Amino acid sequence: MFRQAMIFAAGRGERLRPLTDTTPKPLLPVAGKPLIEWHLERLADAGIRDVVVNTSHLADRFPAALGDGARWGLAIHYRPEGSEPLETGGGMLNALPLLGEAPFVLVNGDVWSDYALSSLPALTDDWAHLVLVPPPAHGGDGDFRLEAGRVHGDGAPRLTYAGIGVFRAALFDGWREALAGDAGAARTPPRFRLAPLLRRAMQLNRIGGECYTGRWFDIGTPERLAEAEAAITA
Repeated sequence: MFRQAMIFAAGRGERLRPLTDTTPKPLLPVAGKPLIEWHLERLADAGIRDVVVNTSHLADRFPAALGDGARWGLAIHYRPEGSEPLETGGGMLNALPLLGEAPFVLVNGDVWSDYALSSLPALTDDWAHLVLVPPPAHGGDGDFRLEAGRVHGDGAPRLTYAGIGVFRAALFDGWREALAGDAGAARTPPRFRLAPLLRRAMQLNRIGGECYTGRWFDIGTPERLAEAEAAITA
């Protein structure tokens, strides 16, 4: 269904230091293989053929570890962002020339899940479809409200964005006006978070979603990395 995907891999991984001082977070091993390889395998199984990987911290480690993606039947396109990551919004905007206008799959490089990417729905009028999960113990009150398959920025109960979804370039239409006053968005290249654009689209009823209750881990700290390792191995 989808031929292209993006993996967010540019983050510094401050909370995982000192592990991330020498290894980018998505390349940390989880249950026998680098975390990003789990994503590449599942993307290939879902029929994806082209994957854009944005990089910043220790950017040279990714091509050295993953090559061109041929071993998974993929073509990996690296999108360097320089020494300072462009955040989620700026990173996706920077990658759009490689992703084009068709909907694409997005996976955060610092999560692990057994969610079947092949079950992600096609987009019609929506600008994105988000996979949400029950808030983990460390995740506060969650991010968004889900009601009848629509995602809302206000109200309760709230779910946590899983870092998995389908997006299209239309989400960025008029992004400069939507982010007026954001100093990072005025920089060259722009550096801003994706959440404000998602919330704008939610107000326009352009964001669909689902709640996934299977296995999902946010690999954000050494303790959570160890927890995921133990659970996946078991």
